[in-house]
Amino acid sequence: MLRVITDSTMSVGKDVASEQDVTVAPLFVRYDGEEHVETEMDIESFYATLSERIDDIPTSSQPSQHLFETFFEEAAEAGDEVLGVFLSSKLSGTFEGAVRAARTAASHNISFKCALVDSTSTGGDGAFPVLDALEAKESGGALEDCAAAALNAVLSSRILFVPESLAFLKAGGRIGRAAALLGSAIKIVPVITVTDGTPQVLSKVRTMKKAVAEMLRTFKADVEEHGLKRVIVHYIGPKTEVLARFKEDVEQIAGRAVDVIPVSPVIGTHVGPAVGISYECNGYLQGKLQGSSKELLFTT
Repeated sequence: MLRVITDSTMSVGKDVASEQDVTVAPLFVRYDGEEHVETEMDIESFYATLSERIDDIPTSSQPSQHLFETFFEEAAEAGDEVLGVFLSSKLSGTFEGAVRAARTAASHNISFKCALVDSTSTGGDGAFPVLDALEAKESGGALEDCAAAALNAVLSSRILFVPESLAFLKAGGRIGRAAALLGSAIKIVPVITVTDGTPQVLSKVRTMKKAVAEMLRTFKADVEEHGLKRVIVHYIGPKTEVLARFKEDVEQIAGRAVDVIPVSPVIGTHVGPAVGISYECNGYLQGKLQGSSKELLFTT
């Protein structure tokens, strides 16, 4: 049997995880002196006060090594194979923790087979490789086929987001101090994407309205060139009128209803209030990955 493992930042819905028997390794958020399991948090309540925490930004931590070792040892002892898909290794040590646990399990079980994929991203952009791997599994695909499906999804998907400010990204070390000061000084609003596993500024404009329009323009151009397989509208912080209008515009381009899903609290603490979109096309998207996709795969 093939077991699928992912982490809690990847926007794989609880219903999908339950129905498809996906194991979700939780990350943690610490604030107000307590550590919270991400999968058990009331996200709406947390996001309602996120903007007020700028002077004391919550911190996050990856799944415990013991938990990963438990997952892989149980699979190996049962004679099962494992496919794992995790958030970018350049944003968290989660992927490397899974690799270490897989190696340990393989050292105890010579026949154990697993394939671990670095999604290079998170949110819906990380969920799509999981969903495509599950489709391959449902079609009877072997471990190698499921891993290939996940890698194809990595290359065919994109995340775009517009933060209300750069303060959270700056405080979390995700964007340079100079860029943050520039944005606040002359009111530049960036459209940010993930390239090669790290946040990169795709474009800079003067207002939130123009930034959202630029996000839509990029989405539309990708869809017109490659077609559209999946799309999710994201938000961090309270739901706003900007989010509602953005959803309507996305649906007009997509030609279908679109789910609105909050980004995981772990990611939200590093980005701050924002609106965004994740989508998967039917072909590879330029600029998503500069290196070889083979570097994203670990196998035993």
